Amino acid sequence: MSNEFKAHVMVLLATFLVAGSFILSKKLAGIVHPISLTLLRFTIATFVLAPFVLFHAKKRALIFSTFPRAMLISFFYVLYFLLFFKALEYTDALSTGTLYTLVPLVTAILCIFFFRDRIPLKQLFIYICGIIGTLIVVFKGDIQLLLRFSLGQGEFIFLGAVVSMALYSIFMKIVHKKEDDMSVLVLMTLLSGTLWLLGAKMLWNIPLEWQNLSIKDLSYLLYLSIIATFITAYLYQRGTVLIGPKKVMAYIYLSPASIALLLYFFEGATLSTEVCVGIVISTIATFLLLK
Repeated sequence: MSNEFKAHVMVLLATFLVAGSFILSKKLAGIVHPISLTLLRFTIATFVLAPFVLFHAKKRALIFSTFPRAMLISFFYVLYFLLFFKALEYTDALSTGTLYTLVPLVTAILCIFFFRDRIPLKQLFIYICGIIGTLIVVFKGDIQLLLRFSLGQGEFIFLGAVVSMALYSIFMKIVHKKEDDMSVLVLMTLLSGTLWLLGAKMLWNIPLEWQNLSIKDLSYLLYLSIIATFITAYLYQRGTVLIGPKKVMAYIYLSPASIALLLYFFEGATLSTEVCVGIVISTIATFLLLK
């Protein structure tokens, strides 16, 4: 099995793990402030991974050289979350989910400036098809919902989050060095993200309110912290180093489809014909982009 094939498997797995996090995050919505919840999520993930690095002499030696670069990576990662939460004060999840489909295209455009890549006309057409496929899934094939979509203050804020997510992927590729240990880079990214979030908490004087979380809520949070943060951060960063940010971001077109499939298998949600068509279009577009 080649490293490139392994990278695709890792990113596909990460896509489904993140899809699960969207479902569980909805169950936690409104219990604790999103920034406080994300801070706890990053803190748990950091403490879980830390022993695997700190108890290994060679890995410990890489911490200080990795930390400044991880601060840069995590800045864009955390900025995405902050802009996402801020956007939700003015708009809804449907609108943000719609704009999120722009991440692969925005990433491809930014790669022109950072890596001197180009976007052939055929590839641009595939990006558009991918956006159409995901929109069908997001709007459940309801054309009236799509026609009511408009750009307001919240949507413009989330466009900043879209750019931040694209830059997160690009800078993972830029700052990575051959001698880097991926577990150290992930740990430093999580630690840096924790520090950025702590700064945001202090800046906006946000209460922690972690005592409001029940045992069941904490079980969801453990998934978000260990599976959807620690493991997916490793999978995405490893995948980005091996196949590049454009291909990794192409998997975003599968995100709405992944959520729909998980809801179907685990919560008994129904899949309409329109949604199935959207899933097929998104899958084909993702496959063509990877080719």
